[in-house]
Amino acid sequence: MREEKKRMEAASEELERRSRYLSSLIQRTKMRTEAEEEVTAAAAAHSDGKVEEKRREPGIEMEREKEKEKEEVKEKEKVKEKKGEEEEEEEEKGDEAQEKHKVRVRAADMPLALQKRAFRCARETLAAMPKLDSKRLALALKKEFDSSYGPAWHCIVGTSFGSYVTHSLGGFLYFSIDKAYVLLFRTAVEPLGH
Repeated sequence: MREEKKRMEAASEELERRSRYLSSLIQRTKMRTEAEEEVTAAAAAHSDGKVEEKRREPGIEMEREKEKEKEEVKEKEKVKEKKGEEEEEEEEKGDEAQEKHKVRVRAADMPLALQKRAFRCARETLAAMPKLDSKRLALALKKEFDSSYGPAWHCIVGTSFGSYVTHSLGGFLYFSIDKAYVLLFRTAVEPLGH
């Protein structure tokens, strides 16, 4: 019992010693922070040509800092809102252009990047035409893909057709744009040179 009491007293004394140490450390930190704030405030007042009173109350300083932080957050939110509005306007413009040539994928075995390229090429080609020219659209897509991804690409464009094709892996896309249906595919066999 006595040994246990002694251990408890020793532990209590150790806790009390640590508590005093931490309290003094906190006080020194507060005093150092206040001194630094006074120096920066004096430097700011001196640079502005004004002499401000030294602030002794740390609670007021903390409140002012919190208010400044809140103002900064509000300003950042305003900037984000402005950027968001600008982006929405740009998206609406892009949406209008896409609605003009709305694309719908019917079947695909093609990476997304290639699909997007096909859609972009089809939109650009259609935008340059006053009226749908199936042969011209098919030729534009074929040339684009032949030049970018190697030969053996084929393209069929029409308003109503049926087909059965053999294609190489990752080289098939069937989509509609406006009222035109486009079948773009790469054959598994390389074309013969004539």
